[in-house]
Amino acid sequence: MFTAKDVQTLRQMTGVGMMDCKSALTESGGDLDKAVTLLREKGLAAADKKAGRIAAEGMVHAAVAQNGVAGIIEVNSETDFVAKNEDFQKFVKDLTAVVIENGPADLDALNACKYPGGDLTVADVLREKILVIGENLKIRRFARFDGPYNVSYVHMGGKIGVLAHFEADAGLIGSPALHELGYDVCMQAAAMRPTVLSRDQVDSGTVEKERAVYLAQAKAEGKPDNVAEKMVDGRLNKYFAENCLLEQEFFKDEKLTIQKLIDAKAKELGGAVKLTAYCRFEKGEGLEKREDNFADEVASMVK
Repeated sequence: MFTAKDVQTLRQMTGVGMMDCKSALTESGGDLDKAVTLLREKGLAAADKKAGRIAAEGMVHAAVAQNGVAGIIEVNSETDFVAKNEDFQKFVKDLTAVVIENGPADLDALNACKYPGGDLTVADVLREKILVIGENLKIRRFARFDGPYNVSYVHMGGKIGVLAHFEADAGLIGSPALHELGYDVCMQAAAMRPTVLSRDQVDSGTVEKERAVYLAQAKAEGKPDNVAEKMVDGRLNKYFAENCLLEQEFFKDEKLTIQKLIDAKAKELGGAVKLTAYCRFEKGEGLEKREDNFADEVASMVK
């Protein structure tokens, strides 16, 4: 009905184990196309079973296309071992390309996009990856910046990814000096973890909360009202300097803030340069981590 070569062919087509391929060919009467469909259907079931399992590992990828459009994405797996798998890494990079090319509005739109190299959707391929890899995988978040100028940075093979979006005079776009500036800004964001670009993006409620805390601290120290207000302003400025990318001290030169660095580079290049947005993703940030108990795992294997 089918041969060992057919089993091997099906395995190469799907990446599924030999015994599962043999069972699918038996059930399909040796029809390869039907066997692929059967495995995909089983993959859907397998994906559903794994959907509730914690996935907080994985990788972040960021890239800029030749047309200047940039994308960044985080895809999570259950274990760091899977994150080091070349097939998984290619999957994440392919998804970044889908984000750049299609500009989906949200995760549902991304899942509905065609995956490169075929007629399957991103959701279809995700389910197949779950079947082949054997772990729960989740596309967690993504962002996309249009041109005119973006720079990307990926730290430690995908632990952190950053995009920096600039507006600059047309004559400066593509210059090595501007790229160096963008790379430095990305590294700054990766290392120093700013929460916003500038102080006007800090939520007013957060500012008032911080102000109330600082004022209470000053009064607890017995400071008169006029002194307390000045102390509050000083501590708020320190808060902005720690959390706002443009006000942070440049990690290569503490005499410069990022805004002053950009201004100096613009003056050197003889044109206008403005950092208008950035995006920083850190793998597994804010997610519940999986806790493995090795003894329990071994015990479960011998039952």
